[in-house]
Amino acid sequence: MSGISPSIKEIKRYLEKWDLLENYVLQENSLKKLFSVTYPKNNSMDDVLIKVCSLNDFYSTNIYNPFAVAKHIVGLKIDEKLTNNDLNIVNQVADVEVKKGKRINFYSFATKYCSHHKPIVYPIYDFYVEKMLVYFKKRDKFYNFKLADLKEYSKYRNILDHFQKYYGFQQFNLKQIDKYIWQIGKEQFPRKY
Repeated sequence: MSGISPSIKEIKRYLEKWDLLENYVLQENSLKKLFSVTYPKNNSMDDVLIKVCSLNDFYSTNIYNPFAVAKHIVGLKIDEKLTNNDLNIVNQVADVEVKKGKRINFYSFATKYCSHHKPIVYPIYDFYVEKMLVYFKKRDKFYNFKLADLKEYSKYRNILDHFQKYYGFQQFNLKQIDKYIWQIGKEQFPRKY
């Protein structure tokens, strides 16, 4: 993987590139309005179901039973935990009983759900971010972690904090860093659909 050199100049370049991705920018703006203006709370099945379905559609998160996921989120009563920046809520949102006796871990979805409520506090985890963090760990040894640590949200957030400090990215928030890592991951590890 040549040409990847985390720097302030590079991250600024990728943030400018992000602003030119019309479909992603419009999707993110729509979700921001949905989560923060139209339906900011998570105590109504109607409100949560539309948020789950919208995220599932925009991000292709493979939620085949959005009703079960929405019911799970409403049952968790997450609003106070989100207000208090409780990182543990992500793994709780992720662990869903989709039918009697069958649980699925919708971790990537859960990071997106929480992130759309508080993008600075809850950075998104996905395939591309995982690949790039593992790559930078091996190449630059920015922080020692196990692959499984990426799926425990408080540890994942700690890994990103170390990434931010190691490369001197303190002037950027975690949402900006997320956009940077996601884009380079998408370039370096393209998926064929």
